[in-house]
Amino acid sequence: MKKKYEYGECEICNTSMKASRIKQDFWIRGRLIVVEGVPAGVCPRCGERIVKADVGLWIAKLIEDSDRISKAPKIAVPTIKFDEKEVAA
Repeated sequence: MKKKYEYGECEICNTSMKASRIKQDFWIRGRLIVVEGVPAGVCPRCGERIVKADVGLWIAKLIEDSDRISKAPKIAVPTIKFDEKEVAA
């Protein structure tokens, strides 16, 4: 049985990090890439997220794999333009 990894305390607020699976987004050459199911430590107080070094290295290799990215399912996201005139109103 694999031992559960302890993420330690949050560097921001010193709260114990909790193991979780997250979605991590990256902007690469103007394109949004979302990696799902990333094992991470998440602070339940402030929301800070960290990953182990080996996970970070795996993600770096994954997002360089243009063939895998091109075959991945696509999602649509809303795009809203910021309008300074609306803020002043």
